[in-house]
Amino acid sequence: MEKFHNLPQEKQDILIDAALEAFGSNGYKKTSISDIAAAAGISKAMVFHYFRTKKDLYFYLFHYCWDLITSEINNQFDNSVTDFFERITLSTEIKVAVIKRHPATLSFLNSVYHENNEEVKDGIKAQMSRTDEFRNKIAMDGMDYSKFKDDVDVGIVMKMLVWMAEGFVNPSKPLQPADLDDICKDFYECMKLLRNNLYKEQYL
Repeated sequence: MEKFHNLPQEKQDILIDAALEAFGSNGYKKTSISDIAAAAGISKAMVFHYFRTKKDLYFYLFHYCWDLITSEINNQFDNSVTDFFERITLSTEIKVAVIKRHPATLSFLNSVYHENNEEVKDGIKAQMSRTDEFRNKIAMDGMDYSKFKDDVDVGIVMKMLVWMAEGFVNPSKPLQPADLDDICKDFYECMKLLRNNLYKEQYL
């Protein structure tokens, strides 16, 4: 990707946003390089000059979104916070702030989540595994397990929260950045309910 990275940042951003929006709206199979090129104001040949294949561009965008979010969480996350639910809230707020600053990432990530094209699904699965590892590390490393009741499996609690978050992703109604605040409000209410039932009484 050296040729692409040698472009001025503004031109990189134009192509990235055009590609994110195209894949986010149409999915992998229906997205054409011609449409991306037209939206970015460059030729199809130039897109292939920077990215050899549509698949290369797709996974470049996937890693771009991943790096954008994880680097911000790593930079801003307060490791002195040891409460499990406060950690989830903090990382969620950081992620939402990143997406609001880069709104084209939202439709792309939603599309990736539901993508099942044979050409890319294995690569998506591998990247999703990295996502799970990172999320668990942020939530669990340095977390105060003693607040939970003795019979609570925190790993299962984490899975429940992931399932809840996944429930807000509806492929028939793509999310918009403006929806995120209401979604977070509902998500935090779900976490409050779990906290009130899973924490020892002295920590409520």
